[in-house]
Amino acid sequence: MDAAIYNEIWYVLVGILFTGYAILDGFDLGVGGLHLLTRTDTDRRILLNSIGPFWDGNQVWLVTGGGALFAAFPHVYATAFSGFYLAFILLLFTLIFRGVSIHVRSLRPGGRWRGFWDWAFSLSSILASLLIGVAMGNVAWGVPIGPDFRYFGSLPSQLHPYALLTGVTVVAAFLMHGAIYLVMKTEGDLNERVREWVRPAIIFFVIMYAVTTLATLLYLPQMVDPFRRNPALFLVPVGTVLAIANIPREVHRGRELAAFLSSSAAIALLLGLFGIGMFPEFIHARPDPTLSMTAYNAASSTLTLKTMLVLAGIGLPLVLGYTVHIYRVFRGKVKLDGMSY
Repeated sequence: MDAAIYNEIWYVLVGILFTGYAILDGFDLGVGGLHLLTRTDTDRRILLNSIGPFWDGNQVWLVTGGGALFAAFPHVYATAFSGFYLAFILLLFTLIFRGVSIHVRSLRPGGRWRGFWDWAFSLSSILASLLIGVAMGNVAWGVPIGPDFRYFGSLPSQLHPYALLTGVTVVAAFLMHGAIYLVMKTEGDLNERVREWVRPAIIFFVIMYAVTTLATLLYLPQMVDPFRRNPALFLVPVGTVLAIANIPREVHRGRELAAFLSSSAAIALLLGLFGIGMFPEFIHARPDPTLSMTAYNAASSTLTLKTMLVLAGIGLPLVLGYTVHIYRVFRGKVKLDGMSY
């Protein structure tokens, strides 16, 4: 077997792990972004408890993806975490603040106390989503990388128009995903109000998706090249559009789980588009593309990749099993009780 196949397998596996994170943590980040649209304390508690059993487990996929990146592509890990250091620290603090907000918000009955943590929860969710999208925009747009893979960037330089555009697009995708999830988890008057959020969320996402696609076609032609070389890959964007179009149809029919699965498929296909357009690059170098970090020049040794593949064969089913189990146990509509947040 050609040794390069292991590099390609790990490129796909890292993408799968981060896709799992985007689908699973995406809906609870979206719920956080929508949190302030509710007015009563009971409704806000229902939103918190809709993600209460899942949010920390969802972040396991981020940790696992980061660990896989570190083991399989250590040069990419080192360059990304040093060059985007401030952005990653901000992302870490937003994720920590979200967790703290969920746990302490209902410990005291005061309106000011709960109001502060409601704002903290919502704003940190939106900022985390934005930072994830900004990171994606930067690795696609390109950053200055030297021959030794060293990159010394600054946070202001990373907030250029294309990165901010992808950041807002990710926010829109997660808000849509979160709204659909809440349709599945709520009932009564709150469910009726949540259903009214789905259509504007879809429209917001479709607009951002269209603008980002146009900007990519105009300014990042290298991401279109794989589709030109292999027209069969156009099935991915077609599938994305069909998945998005199916969401309001399923919501209208009252098939909430099917709507959520369509939203999950849309996010997975979008990240598939991103991965196909980037391959084999992890971080595009600008202005000299020959210095880009790829699955071949920034990988661990073949022996390391083989060994890690065996470990992934053991560990990934455990992560999948845990995820399936926890969602099975806490399926159904949210009911508040004495143990609720």
